Formats: sequence, structure tokens, C-alpha cells
Amino acid sequence: MNILFFILPKEKTHFIYDYFSLRQAIEKMENSGFTSIPIINKNGEYIKTITEGDILRYVKNKENLSLKNSEKVVISSIEIKREVKSIKIYSNIEDLLEIALDQNFVPVVDDMNHFIGIVTRKNIISYFMKQNNLVGNK
Repeated sequence: MNILFFILPKEKTHFIYDYFSLRQAIEKMENSGFTSIPIINKNGEYIKTITEGDILRYVKNKENLSLKNSEKVVISSIEIKREVKSIKIYSNIEDLLEIALDQNFVPVVDDMNHFIGIVTRKNIISYFMKQNNLVGNK
């Protein structure tokens, strides 16, 4: 099975650019409702994923950080505690499942590390539930 079957394309995915400010990142996360979000550079390459926890740790350690001052903090300068692994678009389903065990979503990249989209753990579980007739009637 091809992982493209599960992919949510970049156009339908929430992400931020590495040059965004801390404030922009917070607002994007708040508007999306997600607790983690991929970071890409201006060339479209996947850099890393930042979480609310990463932002909270940063804010906690900055004594006089105001909303106004957060506009001066570049999001790429914030330390990431846990790496979110990406997967190549041509990878097999077994590799995808192994990574998805430990992550809510898996960023998908091409051979040049360009961000293609994500595969969510929810989409994977939903697919296998439907295949095994485990989906209840709602």
C-alpha cells in the first residue's frame, strides 16, 4: 500500500514558516486548534515541528516576554524538546506505521526534503477500522 493514500496535502495542512515570529506561531496554532505544527523554510523544506510545550518552556524561561516582545522572537530560535520524524513520500506503509505509533502525525517530504503534507494517526486508524468493519453507525 502506498502512503499517498493517507496523505493530507500541504494545501490542506496547517504549517508555519521558520521566519515567523513567536506571536504568529501562537496565533496560527490557536486558530488551527492543533497543539503542534510543522515548520518549513521559504524553499518549502521541512525543518521541524514545534509544540505548545516547546512554546510554553520558552515563555517560562523569559522573564519580561510580552505579546509585543514575542513579535521579535523568530520561531526557528526556539528549542524543540522532541523530534517529530518525517518520512519520504516513497516509503512503505510499515515505516509509516512504525513512526505513527509515537507521533500524532507524520510529516511527508520528497527527495529534496520539500514538505508535501502530513499523515495523521487518526486517518490511519480510521482506514483500518473501516477495512475491518469496526466503524460504528453514528
